[in-house]
Amino acid sequence: MATAAAHSIEEPADGTRLDLTGYEDCIDQPTFEQILEMDDDREREFSRSIVYGFFDQAESTFLKMEHAISSHDLNELSQLGHFLKGSSATLGLTKIKDACEKIQHYGARKDVSGIIDEPDEARSLANIKKTLVEVKEAYNEVVRFLKPYYGETESS
Repeated sequence: MATAAAHSIEEPADGTRLDLTGYEDCIDQPTFEQILEMDDDREREFSRSIVYGFFDQAESTFLKMEHAISSHDLNELSQLGHFLKGSSATLGLTKIKDACEKIQHYGARKDVSGIIDEPDEARSLANIKKTLVEVKEAYNEVVRFLKPYYGETESS
């Protein structure tokens, strides 16, 4: 579990790996490092644009999920879970990806594994509500870690 203190990714002068201490369950280091390798400059404009694009996308998707919950639209919730799962997987944001996969399954009226049918709409919606809280917490952990890396304070 990540601590409340903001951490930053140290620029590895000697080619060492990123220090993800406390965030190992949130960010897959090899995947995120592949994104960083595409940066051409020390300002990391390429990876910054991808990360901040994800932040915007996630926040927009959370709003859509809340609307779909209020309208009991399980199909839309499944699609939104699938969409955000893919985006988070691309960046190696494993905790977000895993929670979004659960939302995808619950929206498809399946159990958490996606195997067993769950015909009870109320139970599916309750599971999605609980999981949406989890995914937002994971998202906030990632934001607390990555914004300082890109030179932003938490309140920015």
